[in-house]
Amino acid sequence: MQINIFGEVETFGVTIEQAAKTANVSTATIRNWIKTGYLIQSSKGVISQESLEKFISEIAGKEKLNSRANKLLKDEHDHKEVSDKVSELIKKFKGERIGIEYESSLSDSHRNKVGVYYTPSWIVKDLFKNIKVTPNLRFLDPCCGSGNFLIEAIKQGVAPENVYGFDIDENAVLIAKQRIKDEFSYETENVKVGDFLQEAIKMSRENNSFDLIFTNPPWGKKIEKTTKEKYSTLYECGNSLDTTSLFLGASLSILKPNGFLGFLIQEAFFNITTFEDIRRKVLSKRILRFVDYGKAFKGLVTRAQAIVIENQSSNSLDLIECCLQDKTFNRTLESFTENPKSIFNFWTNEAEAQVINRLYAIPHITLKDRANWALGIVTGNNDRYCIDTPKEGYIPIYKGSDITKSGLKEPSTFILDDFSNFQQVAPLEMYLSKEKLIYKFISTDLCFFYDTQQRYILNSANLLIPINLEITSEQLTLLLNSEIINWLFKKLFSTHKVLRGDLELIPIHIDYFSSKQEFTETDYLNYLQIIKTNDGTYRIKN
Repeated sequence: MQINIFGEVETFGVTIEQAAKTANVSTATIRNWIKTGYLIQSSKGVISQESLEKFISEIAGKEKLNSRANKLLKDEHDHKEVSDKVSELIKKFKGERIGIEYESSLSDSHRNKVGVYYTPSWIVKDLFKNIKVTPNLRFLDPCCGSGNFLIEAIKQGVAPENVYGFDIDENAVLIAKQRIKDEFSYETENVKVGDFLQEAIKMSRENNSFDLIFTNPPWGKKIEKTTKEKYSTLYECGNSLDTTSLFLGASLSILKPNGFLGFLIQEAFFNITTFEDIRRKVLSKRILRFVDYGKAFKGLVTRAQAIVIENQSSNSLDLIECCLQDKTFNRTLESFTENPKSIFNFWTNEAEAQVINRLYAIPHITLKDRANWALGIVTGNNDRYCIDTPKEGYIPIYKGSDITKSGLKEPSTFILDDFSNFQQVAPLEMYLSKEKLIYKFISTDLCFFYDTQQRYILNSANLLIPINLEITSEQLTLLLNSEIINWLFKKLFSTHKVLRGDLELIPIHIDYFSSKQEFTETDYLNYLQIIKTNDGTYRIKN
């Protein structure tokens, strides 16, 4: 697997994690199968697609593997078996514990495919913070799972008969209904098996709307592209086709005026270009809160973050409460609308947002349409094609870790000089350009090096060749490596990958170089009229 300069996944094999999901086993089991020769590694952490397919079709379930592997290699899960287990769980446990036990009984493959990650009750409760609830309000959880949001809505004061929910998992619906019966002695008929994206169409036509819609939508659920495009058109989501965007758009279509919507969302929603259109839609509403709950889900590395909206037209002076795990502060809506791509960088406070706006207010250009871009070389098998000592027939190649702001480290990797068998190689003239910028790809910092010696790079580094930029490549390198631009990168994007799309948004103040041939941090800050503070952040000069 390779992440390209746009942040898209390019697959030239299968990672151990992907293989585990495909085979419905743990990553430890996959590693055991590699050791025993069942699977073949094409490079570090990557398995040959061919060997995986051959293993599943010819060996799995036929040869005697360990019992855990054979059990997990079943396609999806046996619904009758799971239903019987749900009945046992309902008898054995009470409350939220039923859902926890049920979730843990599902295979990782099924949970990832359908998006089953139930929201912890402490997060559910926090999302209702400052929401005034009365018995007559109508509440909906569009993908209710085992019922944590439904239960909390009733505890907050919504009458049980006014609580509605949908889920495609009939077992989860059974658990949710049983929990409501156990805790509130009410047998609900309003919690049903159904696909909310389809149900919302009917509810919108019938003017069946709700005062409160709170949920944790399935993140990245697998849906056919044509189906996603259809829903995006219906719910006015633009080019934001992820299921999170579709569920949010569908929910807004049936939310009453002055109603409240609370969504738990993956962190990509707040800063990735894919979600730009749905962010613009959200900006037209009154945003009450942004919340970061950290890594709240076992088995997911992404952070759980949330947004709470009131269905009113927004005002540029609206204050939004930004809640991180260790601090809370307010931001104006205007401070977000002025961001490129309408990025919701709520981890940045109001004073810092003003500095960001200052950087973009000063006349500048960007790298958009002013550079050619390329990935480093993808060999497909570094163990086979790379060595760590010089040898005839091999040439030095540089990794991302070799790039520093003060220069390049001495090469520690050498690559076969015949590229014909490599999986991906950019046009050679790009590596052999008289001058280019090479940079780390996996990094929280911008780290660039100005190369004039036609060096080759591996895929942990990328390159760009400026065109018609009006400043020299060396000046651009100094600018991108500067402390203030690195600060901007973190405060605006908060990412561990240096993506082309983000670099194309960085402001390049070429007028600075009209009077300064040399670059210094002090002169640049004076030009920007920005001061660096003692705590390492920045503020605008009075």
